[in-house]
Amino acid sequence: MRHLLSTGDLSRDEATLILDTAAELAQVGDRSVKKLPTLRGRTVVNLFYEDSTRTRTSFELAAKRLSADVINFSAKGSSVSKGESLKDTALTLQAMGADAVVIRHSASGAAHRLANWVDGSVLNAGDGTHEHPTQALLDAYTMRDRLGSLEGLRVAVVGDILHSRVARSNVLLLTTLGAHVTLVAPPTLLPVSVNTWPCEVSYDLDEVLPKSDVVMMLRVQAERMRDSFFPSVREYSRNYGLDGERLGRMPAEAIVMHPGPMVRGMEISAEVADSPRCTVTEQVANGVSLRMAVLYLLLGGS
Repeated sequence: MRHLLSTGDLSRDEATLILDTAAELAQVGDRSVKKLPTLRGRTVVNLFYEDSTRTRTSFELAAKRLSADVINFSAKGSSVSKGESLKDTALTLQAMGADAVVIRHSASGAAHRLANWVDGSVLNAGDGTHEHPTQALLDAYTMRDRLGSLEGLRVAVVGDILHSRVARSNVLLLTTLGAHVTLVAPPTLLPVSVNTWPCEVSYDLDEVLPKSDVVMMLRVQAERMRDSFFPSVREYSRNYGLDGERLGRMPAEAIVMHPGPMVRGMEISAEVADSPRCTVTEQVANGVSLRMAVLYLLLGGS
């Protein structure tokens, strides 16, 4: 494995190896000195064309814990804002000898393009509405950690599927790992091609909740919307928001997930967001271990 561009590229064995490696590396986070010398002398570039707090910081922390050198390249204050193309930026990074480039870009397919232009490994940290593979991997890791196994697990992904790269990556990965996924959304927030995805679709959250082991709530991505996809925030919350009452309809052991950032009061109530059954902060912590595992496996740490 040289790049991580899509969860659809991972075999079951490869995905499991990443999760197992992350579990081993998570123990480093419990030590007083959280550093390993594994990637000393390697350079990881964070190339972010879109704003991101969690993902960028998480990749930076992961690389530093493995003793790699990290360069944060934000498009806003760089030559990109002067009109430099992705290809020219890539060639610049190539000339600097980057061993890995972590890219987030608003154009679907940007990570794949980049992989053709650099010799180092490319890690897709989100491309347009296409994929976000490390998010799906950390989600799977969190599910496995909380619930024991992914085989036969029933996962509902709820909300703005249309604009969600997290949803697509999760459907592909979780299916590979033996889970059953149901997407729950209003028809206007489902992609046209959803019938080709390996999952079920429902428009009725209340019907799906009692038979779900995991409910993953997605943020409505207003910044990617140019039209009105639902009548009002209140209407959306009433049909697709997770509140205490709906949480009560879920099986006792079931967990609530969210890739963040959460919009409290819209897709998730404060009561649910702060409940011990919500794994949001765990997902963030697990994200560091998971991204350490991916960097370690791609850059051939010993």
